[in-house]
Amino acid sequence: MQYIQEIKQILAQARQKTYTAINAAMVQAYWQIGQRIVVEEQNGKERATYGEAILKELSIALTAEFGKGFSYANLYNMRQFHLTYPNYEIFYTLCRNLSWSHNRLIMRVQNKDAQQYYLQEAAEQQWSVRTLERNIHTLTYQRIIANKQIATTQNKEDNANISDFIKDPYVFEFLNIDEPTNANELKIETALIKNLQSFLLELGKGFSFVARQFRISTETSHFYIDLVFYNYLLKCFVVFDLKTTKLTHQDVGQLDMYVRMFDDLKKQPDDNPTIGILLCAEKEETIVKYSVLAENKHLFATKYLPYLPTEQELINEIEREKTMFNLMQGNNE
Repeated sequence: MQYIQEIKQILAQARQKTYTAINAAMVQAYWQIGQRIVVEEQNGKERATYGEAILKELSIALTAEFGKGFSYANLYNMRQFHLTYPNYEIFYTLCRNLSWSHNRLIMRVQNKDAQQYYLQEAAEQQWSVRTLERNIHTLTYQRIIANKQIATTQNKEDNANISDFIKDPYVFEFLNIDEPTNANELKIETALIKNLQSFLLELGKGFSFVARQFRISTETSHFYIDLVFYNYLLKCFVVFDLKTTKLTHQDVGQLDMYVRMFDDLKKQPDDNPTIGILLCAEKEETIVKYSVLAENKHLFATKYLPYLPTEQELINEIEREKTMFNLMQGNNE
């Protein structure tokens, strides 16, 4: 009966509000505990062993009174929590909206700008702890920033908002394709759709799936676009063309045609211009620089990795892309 479902919904919402309130209170308590520990250390002896003694003594006392959750390691994390966010306003507006597990992951991130990004995105997008951990490990912030810097260099300053939604490279480790991969485009496309939830999480905020092998027809011909999404934040369609080989100028021309056709035949009056993204196994910077990609603010070429690289490998990949682009920019001056 409907009234039973409504009552269940009322209780579920009340429980969620209670959980949220308790979580915020506990995270705030942990920050205050960390603050008090730091104050006690500053007032004490100038020896590292003194700080250790405080944590050990406090752990014994709190565990005896309140039970589990106050080990030496956890108290150390509370201390670091306050040291990471000594500004109460930053803590209050961002940190308390996330669980303690979320905060412990984020405060280990060294880059302060990246910390701010993960705090804000994890709260706004309601990332699970597992999703947050993956996004940090795959350097989501650095990948978005790298693409944004290149887009700006390509005279796409007015396109900064779009660049915030595109990564380079994308990481598709959830496809479970052996490395090195020799999978064709159909196999990778099929695997992406079978793992659509993971694919959407990797794409980022605002994406919703529209169709695979989307047919678009003119009076004389039919064309099939690999993957079509809609981004409700950008308010536009995003078409993906998947290439398992090195990027070519024919690939760029094909994507440009798809985007023009989509704008002409499918875009609604309230939609913004369609974005086209070439997902390629290997980029060719000469083509990126001298093709329409360099001028069209709605076309992008990004690399994808069908496996999970190490953090250092991913850093090297990001830096390689930036270095190659900067070298080509310099050669053209």
